Amino acid sequence: MTRTTRSTRLALAFTALAVLAADQATKHAVERLTSIGSFRVLVPGLLNLVHTTNPGVAFGLLADSKTPWLAQLLILFSVAVIALLVWLLATGRAGGWLGQCGLALILGGAAGNVLDRVLRSSVTDFIDFHLGRFHWYTFNLADSAIVAGAALVVLELLRDWRQPSQERA
Repeated sequence: MTRTTRSTRLALAFTALAVLAADQATKHAVERLTSIGSFRVLVPGLLNLVHTTNPGVAFGLLADSKTPWLAQLLILFSVAVIALLVWLLATGRAGGWLGQCGLALILGGAAGNVLDRVLRSSVTDFIDFHLGRFHWYTFNLADSAIVAGAALVVLELLRDWRQPSQERA
């Protein structure tokens, strides 16, 4: 467990709030400036802007579900994850600097997507990335922050795993 100073906690809170604000601002712009289903090529052969909504979970899982309580279940699960992340960050149990930054990014992204679910019962997605035959699911800034945050957490875990315990301090 790494001791977390007040300034570090403030920086992590700012990071999470910045992710949330940027996510909501980009979703708002897409919702206002494009119609659902619109398609614009931004970088030919690489990146498109596609306005979609996802009532399911990541990668479109459960998007076609007719279960009436799915949205409430996803919101409840997301709020529990957000509470856990806040607790880990506030108590200094989020690991070292990489892990803390990673969890702050995940927190901001999770908050952005849960806010969509609360307000709209679905998440707005718009980034359509593809490379040759490889095409990723449409995603948003919150999803990007969650993936980047998870990568930082994994990097810290790998770094700590490879170093003897005396060198981690």
